[in-house]
Amino acid sequence: MALSVAAETPLQDEIREMVAKLNAHLRPLSPPEFQYQLTVEQMAGADATVFVARDEAGTAVAMGSLKMHDAETGEVKRMYAEPHLRGRGLGRAILTAIEAKARDVGLAKLVLETGATPGFEPAWALYERGGFRRCAAVLDYPPSDYSRFYEKSL
Repeated sequence: MALSVAAETPLQDEIREMVAKLNAHLRPLSPPEFQYQLTVEQMAGADATVFVARDEAGTAVAMGSLKMHDAETGEVKRMYAEPHLRGRGLGRAILTAIEAKARDVGLAKLVLETGATPGFEPAWALYERGGFRRCAAVLDYPPSDYSRFYEKSL
């Protein structure tokens, strides 16, 4: 599959649709108070960069974002790939773009929070294959049985 990945505004219908699909997928996996979702408007802030993967027809098929927290720390947020295309490297392509941007702006590390319940195994595998290591709670996330935390030094 020919694929292009670029930073884009999340304020477009295709991205709003992907965010809605991601939210619908996550809702049943953990209690709402343990879901830390950025809205499309938050993703459009100056502290975030959204990467979109598009297929050869130009259709958005995956996304993910880098949220900057300070001069050293960035967070991987809102990773999503269309279900019928999972397992084809879309997540890895997005994660690679996020990491490249983080390095370009001089961040020292990336962190992330993901779910810790059944259904999140593909996310764990993606992050672990990408060199992320499990760690204690990061940023202002509370430790819980519903969250798993990762970090990667750059």
